[in-house]
Order: sequence, then structure tokens, then C-alpha cells
Amino acid sequence: MTVRDETVIIVSAKWLPTRGFLVYGETEYGEAVDAEDLALQLFQWDPDSYYGTLCEFTEWKGLRGIYLSPLAAIRFFARSGTANARAQLDYRPDYATLQRVAAQLLEALREGWFAPDYQTWLRGEFRWRLRMPNELDEPSRIALDYLDTWVHQAIVEHIETNSDLQDAFHQLLQEYPNLEPAAGIAAQESLATIASDSLASELHLADLYVDESDWLTAIGWMQDQTPFRVGLQLVEPAQDEAEIWILQVVVQDKAQVDHVVPVADDGVSSLPPAWLPFRDKIDAQMNRIRRLVSYFGAADDAQTLRVELDGNLAFTFLSETSQVLSAAGVPLFVPAWWAKVQRAAPRLKASVRSTVGSPQQSLFGLNQTIAFDWRYALGEIDVSDAEFAELLAQKQRLVRFRGHWIQIDPDFYRRAQRLKEHVARRNGLSLRDVIEMHLMSESPASGDSSTADDDRDEAVLKGFEVELNQHLYEMMRTLEQQVEIPVYDVPKTFRGALRPYQKQGFSWLLWLRKYGFGACLADDMGLGKTVQYIAYLLAIREAAADAREQSASAQTLMPHGASLLICPTSVLGNWQKELERFGPDDLRIYIHYGPSRLHGEAFESKVKTSDIVITTYTLANLDEQDLTQVEWNSICLDEAQNIKNAHTKQSQAIRRLRASHRIAMTGTPMENRLTELWSIFDFINPGYLGSLRKFSERFVQPIERTRDAELIRRVQRMVRPFLLRRVKTDPRIELDLPDKVEAKVYVPLTAEQAALYESVLQDMLEKLDTLMPMERRGVILATLTRLKQICDHPSLVLKDGGEGRAFMARSAKVERLVEMVSELRAEGDQCLVFTQFVEAGTLLQRALEEVLEEPVLFLHGGVQKAKRDEMISAFQSGDDGVGRPGVFVLSLKAGGVGLNLTAANHVFHFDRWWNPAIENQATDRAFRIGQTKRVQVHKFVALGTLEERIDEMIERKLALSEDVVGLGEQWITELSSTELRDLFALRREWVTD
Repeated sequence: MTVRDETVIIVSAKWLPTRGFLVYGETEYGEAVDAEDLALQLFQWDPDSYYGTLCEFTEWKGLRGIYLSPLAAIRFFARSGTANARAQLDYRPDYATLQRVAAQLLEALREGWFAPDYQTWLRGEFRWRLRMPNELDEPSRIALDYLDTWVHQAIVEHIETNSDLQDAFHQLLQEYPNLEPAAGIAAQESLATIASDSLASELHLADLYVDESDWLTAIGWMQDQTPFRVGLQLVEPAQDEAEIWILQVVVQDKAQVDHVVPVADDGVSSLPPAWLPFRDKIDAQMNRIRRLVSYFGAADDAQTLRVELDGNLAFTFLSETSQVLSAAGVPLFVPAWWAKVQRAAPRLKASVRSTVGSPQQSLFGLNQTIAFDWRYALGEIDVSDAEFAELLAQKQRLVRFRGHWIQIDPDFYRRAQRLKEHVARRNGLSLRDVIEMHLMSESPASGDSSTADDDRDEAVLKGFEVELNQHLYEMMRTLEQQVEIPVYDVPKTFRGALRPYQKQGFSWLLWLRKYGFGACLADDMGLGKTVQYIAYLLAIREAAADAREQSASAQTLMPHGASLLICPTSVLGNWQKELERFGPDDLRIYIHYGPSRLHGEAFESKVKTSDIVITTYTLANLDEQDLTQVEWNSICLDEAQNIKNAHTKQSQAIRRLRASHRIAMTGTPMENRLTELWSIFDFINPGYLGSLRKFSERFVQPIERTRDAELIRRVQRMVRPFLLRRVKTDPRIELDLPDKVEAKVYVPLTAEQAALYESVLQDMLEKLDTLMPMERRGVILATLTRLKQICDHPSLVLKDGGEGRAFMARSAKVERLVEMVSELRAEGDQCLVFTQFVEAGTLLQRALEEVLEEPVLFLHGGVQKAKRDEMISAFQSGDDGVGRPGVFVLSLKAGGVGLNLTAANHVFHFDRWWNPAIENQATDRAFRIGQTKRVQVHKFVALGTLEERIDEMIERKLALSEDVVGLGEQWITELSSTELRDLFALRREWVTD
């Protein structure tokens, strides 16, 4: 109803549980008054609501009215009745109560008469309550059972709308976190956790504070006017006295904190006169301490608290009781040395003897047994086994020894004895054990000791330290920091120059060889791992020759003999040419490849007259019997990711080869899973990361499940000393390479492709639920391949061949590639085109040759080595007698590694691979040393298809790879049919007519 001047309005208010108030009006005849009109009547005086026009409205149980928050209700009720309304206002009887209460609440808020509620805090809750001055009455509670909630919410709102109060409260929370909600229960649980037999049998949270005022003072809400604090002091025995400790109550001057007064027997005479008016505070605190500490009797007439303790009780007080007292806010005064003794847990030390690692006793490999001496470290004191046994016989947890207090732990001694026996059964510690304990310590190399906090062999290394001698400390510091590696002279027979970072890498390989450590040279693609290895190879060749001439007994770079290089078939010729280019004319190279390769005695004889033997990964498995006959000077794996699967026969055969030194070279030490890193490291340093099963349990499974940052850090610390990786973008490399620009080329599917795509997908989904798990996986992977091929061109699945423009038009991707290649060829640029399917490469070669009217090269796994080398040479230098080819199509696996194709300044990825590392390897055939132009990378993506989802997954996966953890392709086979449909489904909005 609309309000007129003669209208009588009866105003009512209802409490909305936990929200505030609903104010509504009725006429004397019971008709509801329009809420907006009522607001104009009641808030004529209120500028904050723009005189009623900005009021909020709500409805509750059929009543529509004005909504007032708890704080707004206080302001409204405290002023209601003063409105100059047109209509006559009448109020319900309970309005008088609301007005009286609101007036008092408004004054309380203005004056700050409120505080946290102690009783609700004890129950693990947090509420505000009024704290009125003593001379004022509390607000009336007549018929207001919601008053406590109203008060609490109004105070919360008051603080939130007052910036000064809000800042002060937040500051208070930071300084006194126990003020937070549920802190009461947390404190009670903490109290129960640290309580022991030395405490009263039944403690309550309230025992932590004398009363509410004490709690408000403790949390910083109230200022304490008392000039002192009451605490407990533990006094240690004098040097020449019996081992009797004194625990006594003391009073500390707040103004002069060094002034600490023991409470005398009468409890009064020892106090300064100015403190006597606060004697009741001392009594209250003493009663509280008596409840907390069971050492003191509960006699009512006790005027002081003082008791004598033996060493064991003193230890219990320091290690257990003090925690409860600190939680209760009782000041404690204990001997200054206790904090250090408490932190210094007893340790068993294995002190490496001073000659280990010295020039007179060089180390050769991680399995070298280390000589050391056992010692016990008790705080700052080192004791022998016999001395420790004598200390144990005293049966005291705190003992004064050599002028220092130390704690004695019988359990530690028993564990130490078992650990020593266990190490003895293992014939001591290996250098691998020492390095792991050092690297797994919390702090970097520090010159004294390091602690193992996890281990692969029944915790044999856990619980004691290895103290490094000077030689091993310097070795470890160099291993960790790498920049302090001594720089070796480039071999005289090396025909070329090394950049500074390459010289560092070559020296790093030689330095690790000196100590018998394997190395993983993991420089980014194109940074010259090849020349670094060639320089290393020539250095050990020259050192062996010098040693023979001088008949030297010490050969710091190990014995002479042939080295073995294992590489992909595609780069055999490249290695041969690079060795001939940078090595001397008398460098003896044997290529162990092809049907005419040697076996048996003929192979052994050839190796004896060779400096370097080069073979392939496939032959390393097939000819394992020949290769294992030789103790190689060194073994190097180029593109070492080829042994990433530790379970393949090829990988196992290579890891069984014998060598004085092992090197792995790869730009991607880990492509998909952490186990790949293990496989490479188990080759270069066998056993260093433990067994594959233990490594998986310890690191792989938890990291791939949770990406635990601490575990990732541990793996990084373990592998970093033996892995050297530099990237092109590092300004310290100073490559002066041109920019690399990457761009996506998005293309739609044709109608033919879309129909075929959906047909293949539907066929898979219909079969899945009827297949056994292994069959199901096979069907999914086969479908994945077919869908990728359809995205390239439908003929790859239909096998219907064809040529000409009409044939190209069946795929927008082929059309777009031909257009882009035509444009860059018109400008004289060269390009690489990568595809993962040989059939797609053949199709592209034919289509490009037809449009460009020039030869297009195509390299795939079926191309023979001689033809492969001819194609690479023609593309790079144009010496094929016909002219320099401008387009090189390559299958991703055959052409993605080991090739130098810097003549190209455009790279096309015609279809996408699951692994970004493999794509980057392919791109780096052009973006590497020798490139003088900006490299443009074009990655094709078929819109609305699985390829688009692959692209999104690749972007996410890049971040995982940098954390040394990744995902493989097999997980797709474990998806449900619904998840597969979502992953593979075609979005038809991207299909062309």
C-alpha cells in the first residue's frame, strides 16, 4: 500500500538468522506497506542511504521489507523514532528493547568496548563479545536470544568498514596467531602431544592462563600493567658440586630484563617494594605453574616453588616440560648452552683419511672403496667408542664431559653399533656412497661434512655423516659448481678452434675421466657436442702417446687403446667426415657397419690398430659378442636417448660393454619419463642411481604422481655433477645466433577428411568395450595413427594415390604447405619439411616437385648411407652437379637428429609429434652453429581435431619436461571410452565444404 499523510504505519523488526534484520510496515488494518515507500519514511534523516533511496530490500517468510545488516541495524534502532515522516509511525512493543540495546551497542563500538570471547576460544571457536566498563550495565538480554550473534557480526562489520581497525586487527593476527578461530582446540591437541609423565595427569587448556584477562593480555588485546613477569629458572650444578639441579620460581623486571629475582621462602622479602601491590599476580601465576608441573607439591600453604632435580629429571624438564610451559606463556630461564645441545643431535661420523683422493692415491670410479675412521660427535665434542661406553654407564641423560654439558642417547648408541656392523658387511663405503651423502645434504658443499637423509639400501647411509678431507672437498666443490674445472689445453692435433664454452665442456670431460666418473654432455642442439668430443678423443690419444714415449707409470687420463662411438645410422657419415675434418691425417677410424664388417679375431685385430671405432645402436646389439671382447678406452653414445628404454635388448647390451670411461651425448637426456634419465646414468656411472626398481620407488613414482618439488630437487642434485647442459639462449654462451621465430599454421579439414575421420573414430569406439586390455590398447594406438594420417591427407588411409591440383585439394594442409614453400622459394630461401610418415613424405615430395618444377630431396629410414650423405652435401653446398636443392623433406625419426642442415632458414612440421623434445631436435637441424639467417619455424595444426589437442598438450608438457618429469603416449590407452571420445572428437565447425 502507498503511504499517505493520514496513514498510521506500525513498524516491526524481525531477526534473520545469521544475516541481520528485516524491517517492515503494516497499516492499522493489517495491510502491508510498500517497502520502498517505507524506506523513504524511515530514512529521511539518513544521508548514507541517500535518504532512503539506496536501501536494500529482501523477502522472508512472505514478508517484504528493508534489509539491515547487523551494524546498520544498530545505527537504525539507536536513532529510530526521530524521523520526520509524513505518516504517523507506531512501533511494536519490542522496539523499546531494540532501541535501548542498540544505543548501548553503538556506544560500545565507538568506545571500543569489545574483545575476543575467551570461553568460545576454549571450545575452538572465535567470537566477539562486549567488554563494558565495570560501572556500566551489560545490554538487556530480555527476549533477545540472538544478541550474542548480533553483537559478534556487528563488531566484524564494524572492523571491516574501519580501515584503521582492520589494519590493527590483521597486525594482531600476525603477531598472535593463537587468536585465530579453532586455535583453542589446536592448542589443546598440542598440549596433549607434548605432555608426559612429568606433567599433571589431567591438564586443561584453561590451565594455560589464569583467567580471561590473562588470556587477553597474552594475545595482545589488553596491556598488562604489571611491572614484572613470573617464570621458572633451572640452575645447573656448580663445577665442583654434586649433580643437583635447582628449579625455582623467579620474577623478571620488564623494564630491566637482566634483573631476575628468585622468590624467597616467605615469597615477599625478596621483592622490590614497588612490586608488592601486585603480589596477587605472583600467587596466581605460582598456582598455575603448580598445576602445570608435577615436580611441585599442591600444598595450599606453600609460599614458594623450589625443588632439587637429578640429571635425568633436569633433562626431562628441558626437553619436554619446557615445551608445555612455553605454550602456556611461562617465561623460562635455562642454561644458555641448552639451545645448542638440543639442536646438536648425536651423530656418527665417518672421517675420510687424509690421503684419499690425493695425487698419491687417485680415485678411479664410483665403486672405489674409501678408507675412513669412525667417531662419535656429541654436540661439539668428539668421543671414541670406549669413552661413549663409559658415559653410558653413568645412566644420566645430561653429563658434564670435558667442561661441556652433553646429552647421552642410549638408543643412538645401539643404532650406531648396528650401522657400523652393516657397513662392515658391505666392505665399507664406496665413493658413490660418499658423493650421494654429500649431495643429499641440506646445505651446499661446506668443507666439513654432509648427511644422507635417504638411501636405497636399507638406510645403510642414513644416520651418520661423512667428513670429507681436503682433497675430496675440493673435488666435490668442483663437481657441484663445474665452473672451477681446470681448463686443459686443446690438443695440438685438433684442426680447428673451440669456443670458450666448448673448451670448458671438453675440459669437463677430461676432468671427470681423471676421477673415473662418467659424463653426460647434454648441450642444446647445435652447440657443438661433436667437436667437444673430438677434442676429448684427441687429448686422450696424445696423452697415451706421451705416456708410451716417456714410459710413465702414472697416466692421469687412463690407458691408451681404441675408443668406441655408437650413433644412429643416419649420422655415421657425418661423424666420419667431422673426424676427418677436425682430426689429424693419421687418426685411424674404423666404421663397423654394413655386410662387410669384421667379426671375431679379425675385428679384434682391427680394433688394435684403430683409434676410434664407430658403429650403430642396432649393431651394438647384434654384434654384442664382438664389442664385449674389447676393454674400450672410452665409449661414447651420440644421441644417447636411444637407450632411454632400459628394458630393450639394445639398451641392455650397450650397458654391458666394458670401458675405462663412459660418455653420453644428448640434447634431450629425458624425453618423456624419469626412467630415461636413469637409463643414461646407469650407462655412464653404473649403479650410481641404484637399481631401476629402487629408483622408481624412490623418485619416479612419487614425482610423476605429485610433482614433489623436494624430490625433483634431490634428483637434480644427484645428476647435476655428471651432467653438463648449456642452451643457445644463455647469454654466457655468446653464440651470436640469429633469432628463431615459431608460428602455428592452423588449417581446416576438407569434408572428405572429416567424414573419414569420424568413420574411423566411430569404428574404434564401437569395438573398445568388447576387447581385452591388450587388444584395446593396440586398437587405440592404431586409431591414433590413422587419425593423424587423415589430418595429413585422406589418401594415406585410403591408399588411392593420385596427383595434380585436384589431388592436393583433398587436403588443406597440403595446399597450404605448397603455397608457403612456393613463396619462400621465390625469394631464394631453403626449407626443411618434417613428417612422421614415410607415405606422407613421398606425397609431399611428389606434390612439391610438380608445383615448383625442381627436384625435392626426401630422406627417410630406407635411404642408404651413401645416398644420404650425397643428399645432405647437395643441400648444404650444391655440389651435386645439378644445382642446389631448395626443399628437403625428412621423416622425423631419420632426419630429426645428428644432421647439420644450416642452409635452410625455414622449418615446417607438417604433422605434430607427441614429444616437444623430438620436434625441437628436428628444428635444430637448421637452428645451430653455422646458421646466418633468422630461422622461421612453421607448425601445422588441423583445427577441430586431435592435432589441435596434441598442440595444447605439447604446450603443457613443456613445463613438465623442465621439471625433469614428463608424460608418455601410453596413458591414452588407459582412458575410458568417454574420455577417448572427448579427446579424439571432431569439432565440425572447422570443416570446409
